[in-house]
Amino acid sequence: MTSLQENIFNSRRRRDEKKFKLWKYAGLMLTYKCSAACAFCYYNCSPDKGGLMKTETAVGAWESLERLAGARASVHITGGEPFLYADRLAEVLNEAKRMGLRPADSVETNASWAVSSSVIERNVRLLKDAGVERLKISWDPFHAEYISTDKIKRLASAAEDILGRERVLVRWADYLDAELDFAGMTEEEKQAVYKSAMGDYPCRLTGRAAGRLGHLAERKPLEIIQKQNCRRTWMDGKGVHIDPYGNIFSGLCSGIIVGNVEDRSLEDIWRSLDIENEQMVARLVEAGPAGLLNTALEAGYEVRGEYAGKCHLCTDIRQFFFDNGRFQGIIGPLECYTD
Repeated sequence: MTSLQENIFNSRRRRDEKKFKLWKYAGLMLTYKCSAACAFCYYNCSPDKGGLMKTETAVGAWESLERLAGARASVHITGGEPFLYADRLAEVLNEAKRMGLRPADSVETNASWAVSSSVIERNVRLLKDAGVERLKISWDPFHAEYISTDKIKRLASAAEDILGRERVLVRWADYLDAELDFAGMTEEEKQAVYKSAMGDYPCRLTGRAAGRLGHLAERKPLEIIQKQNCRRTWMDGKGVHIDPYGNIFSGLCSGIIVGNVEDRSLEDIWRSLDIENEQMVARLVEAGPAGLLNTALEAGYEVRGEYAGKCHLCTDIRQFFFDNGRFQGIIGPLECYTD
């Protein structure tokens, strides 16, 4: 496993000073394409989006994470909806197994593809044969707008028979018995459902969530948010998400690119990430999204009266930067900033 001192920022820190954490998990986003366009989606995934991760990109990042984190390395596969490209998912899982990499911790799905017992059995047995530890089925009122409860229950039941109950997780199973008929709802009723769900399970207001749900959350004055930095978010972040094009996002901070695994290995990017000197990361670590505010204001950004929190403010400012061609190569890709 890599030593913390191998990171350029950590190498300048005294023994008693806080260090930038080692990346121990990676979420491989097979695609931005999804059968749903959930209001809370951090990555703006939808049926209109694209991108498909190359097998060599996926297993290369997987192997690199194991070199970086050793036995603590953990990989999960997500999207978008990975089963829209079941053949590519199979290629990735089978190649990782052939290379002797640790099995994936999980594969995440919205179950939209669970249309028949034969399709379900084929896809779930793919996971079993590859040694995937858990199937995670996403389910909440946001997914219910696009996916029927019947598909969730059908997939969960069949997967438990094949994998065993302990290897199937419905997130969040509390909603399985809720009757949510979005087809018959007014927009006002939908907003009420969204707000209730946010109260049950608060979501991070990045990506589509910032635009679609920010107004439903409790607002805070800008002067309060300006006092909040992102030091802990970046310093303590123990993992990354890697998009279909190889772009790396720290944790759940979608749309801030800190490197690309198609250019350099994941461990090399971790070693060279200097959070005190990276153009945008340094500002967020030191001052949070308020560190970006003056630059945005000088370029014509208009402040809202209040925001739901620092993630809401950060996403709003970054959307402005993207729309105006600022911080190109860091603010991106297109999929994260277009609905």
